[in-house]
Amino acid sequence: MLEIDHHAQTPLVAQIIRQVSALVQNGNWIPGTRLPSIRRLAAQCEVSPLTVSNAYNRLVADGVLEARRASGFFVARQAEQRNEAAAVPADIATSIDSSWMLQRAYENNASVIQAGCGWLPDSYLFLDGIRHAFTALARRPDPAMSGYGNPYGHPGLREMVRLLLLRQGIKCDLSALILTHGASQALELSVRCLTQPGDTVLVEDPGYCNLFPALEALGLRVIGIPRLHDGPCLKTLEQVAHTKRPKAFVLNTRLHNPTGTSCTPSVTHHVLSLAERHDFMIIEDDIFGGLADEAIPTLAHLDQLRRVIFISSFSKTISPGLRVGFLACPADISARILRLKMASSLTSSSMGEAVVHTILADGRYRLHLAKLRDKLAVTRKNVESSLRTAGLEIFTRPEGGMFLWARFQNRGTPVEISRKAAEQNIMLAPGFLFSPDQTPTPWLRFNASQMDNPRLFSFLSNPIPNPRS
Repeated sequence: MLEIDHHAQTPLVAQIIRQVSALVQNGNWIPGTRLPSIRRLAAQCEVSPLTVSNAYNRLVADGVLEARRASGFFVARQAEQRNEAAAVPADIATSIDSSWMLQRAYENNASVIQAGCGWLPDSYLFLDGIRHAFTALARRPDPAMSGYGNPYGHPGLREMVRLLLLRQGIKCDLSALILTHGASQALELSVRCLTQPGDTVLVEDPGYCNLFPALEALGLRVIGIPRLHDGPCLKTLEQVAHTKRPKAFVLNTRLHNPTGTSCTPSVTHHVLSLAERHDFMIIEDDIFGGLADEAIPTLAHLDQLRRVIFISSFSKTISPGLRVGFLACPADISARILRLKMASSLTSSSMGEAVVHTILADGRYRLHLAKLRDKLAVTRKNVESSLRTAGLEIFTRPEGGMFLWARFQNRGTPVEISRKAAEQNIMLAPGFLFSPDQTPTPWLRFNASQMDNPRLFSFLSNPIPNPRS
């Protein structure tokens, strides 16, 4: 039905959008026509369901399609009244989208400056610790490495994670601590445990861009809560919680992605109070917590895992390739989450967990974190200064981590600038990608650790040249 070229420069989502729009515009698909399901079209086109989900949702936003709960996607009733310019999004709108981020951000291409990506370069990671761990495991193999492993995860690593949490003031019984295939699986399992299709889930706006299509694929209603300098907007959170009765709120307390901000103690207390008053659960995604000031309080610390599911990972501080995460949850739901994990993947990676266990047992991980935080502080300060020199405004000065949220002043839209950057092998991350509704915004996410390149700042100083100059 659709012809997808997996080797073309045009992103897969853009190809699907253009072809579906053309079929509607040409009258091949009339209003009311039901489109293939996300999974069916993904199988036919040999792409991921996330790619199709992103394309369908963009077409819904453009008025080409409409989504009907529990029924699927249909050609919109008013689609035949749209002209070609409205039905087929412009190159600028389709070439820089969430699928483009997923495709291009994870490409291993040394020529691309990954200024907008979400991870640290190799020089910041604990690769020396990984090498020592592999050497130690080669001499004395971990028995857990050769089998499927325990559904809860590596016993020794779980005990070490329990002690890590205890040092943060979070008391957790081992039966409520589950290792996962990265924080992404922990997020999915937590949401699936707490919700049913049609339920409302709150997220931050801006927030973690890969989370939004995952929630929509589960049939959930996603509502964004504005993220301010000191945390989520409490006024909006209270209004939405009162009227929409959400099941869960997913948020970053420390080093928010993408703004780099952390919640103040006052806001943290108020969020927990609203959750108790309006009876919703909190999923605290603390994936960047290892890079944060340990004095910043977490919701899990205040709540002691009564209403909070706490999620983190070693991917951001040791290596993304290990894909070892964990969740600590209220005791009464741990068995349900474990059943969901076993149903989807049986166990998580026993080999990756054995490597992380060996690294933590070696005793140098805490020193690595301290050096990493210091290195990032210097890098972030230098990049912030360079961004200001290039004429960008900084949203706020983060207390840690790698992210800076910044915007150009009268230099063109972030999408236009990001497209120009892509033509020069520079990957930027325009802010609309981090909005659950993909609302236009002048902000962009920058990763300070990936910006040590004069060519990048030369571009940022004049991203869209004035034709008169």
